[in-house]
Amino acid sequence: MPLADLYGPENFGLPPHARQSALARAPLSAVEKARALPMPALEWTPEVERATAHLYARVQNVIPPVEWPFMAPYIKAINELKRERDAVILAHNYQTPDIFHCVSDIVGDSLQLAIEATKVKASTIVQCGVHFMAETSKILNPDKRVLIPDSRAGCSLASSITGDDVRLLREKFPGVPVVAYVNTSADVKAEVDICCTSSNAVKVVESLGVDRVIMVPDQYLAKYVASQTKVKIIAWKGACEVHERFTGDELRSYREADPSVQIIAHPECPPDVLAEADFTGSTAHMIDWVRTRHPKRVVMITECSMADNVQAELPDVEMVRPCNLCPHMKRITLAKILDSLVYLREEVTVDPAIIAPARRSVERMINLNN
Repeated sequence: MPLADLYGPENFGLPPHARQSALARAPLSAVEKARALPMPALEWTPEVERATAHLYARVQNVIPPVEWPFMAPYIKAINELKRERDAVILAHNYQTPDIFHCVSDIVGDSLQLAIEATKVKASTIVQCGVHFMAETSKILNPDKRVLIPDSRAGCSLASSITGDDVRLLREKFPGVPVVAYVNTSADVKAEVDICCTSSNAVKVVESLGVDRVIMVPDQYLAKYVASQTKVKIIAWKGACEVHERFTGDELRSYREADPSVQIIAHPECPPDVLAEADFTGSTAHMIDWVRTRHPKRVVMITECSMADNVQAELPDVEMVRPCNLCPHMKRITLAKILDSLVYLREEVTVDPAIIAPARRSVERMINLNN
């Protein structure tokens, strides 16, 4: 069914929320300098080549040989520092192949990373993703150190709504449960009943056993869920700046050029895009679809680094890349990961007063999924 209602900041007389600032990174603090380890040597040597040869074998289909000597010294240094710092690296599916395949310990979509974050034994988590993901790891592991290589790695969805907005929605629709996409800040998670991801949103909405639900902040995910359930959805006007740029016309042009091409899309895309797709699903479901179906040619309508990561694993599947990059995900680089481990910088903190309610909404989602 169509959405029941669609709301945004303007409905409450509030200005639109500013997106993540592009200010320069903060300089090293005295504390960070004091706990720093020596910066490793970053030269390309025969030793580095030998130590990283097995890792280059994973990515040789997507990283040219000329680039590897610049990446390999960082990769070797990061993998050694992880052990020294008792650290584990969690990487989202949108990270570049050098990070995803060569230094990460756990990879996945937002749901997978949230679940795995509850199982981490290491004392330090380095979150290679965007800021709300690092906050989620901190919420689930309040006693661990959580680092993000660049705290400016934001999200257009997370910055589109605040906890105050959720409270105003509750006033307007008393008694209606609120579902928050995991792509939200900790203060929003603390105000809602349960979280969801794109892979379990329909299941979460229907688990509440009501006929009307508020979903924030992604209007397109809400529209997709509304098309899959009889529950009436009241949505927020947020959107992912990567997925909202795709169009149905663009997909039709791919199919006209090659009628045999398979098109798979993320539910954060507009409805005209999903209408043209052969399959709609979360990043994890999209990857599993390609692994299972093994199409000859496929277009993955999502952030384009994921196509590189799948191509590295499945070199015989040809990826047609429309390539919309997430500027926030691309703030995470090997150099910044190394910087985080050397200096333990860019530590993520969450107000203790909101950790408990935020944790409840995330754990309700994880427990439902399990």
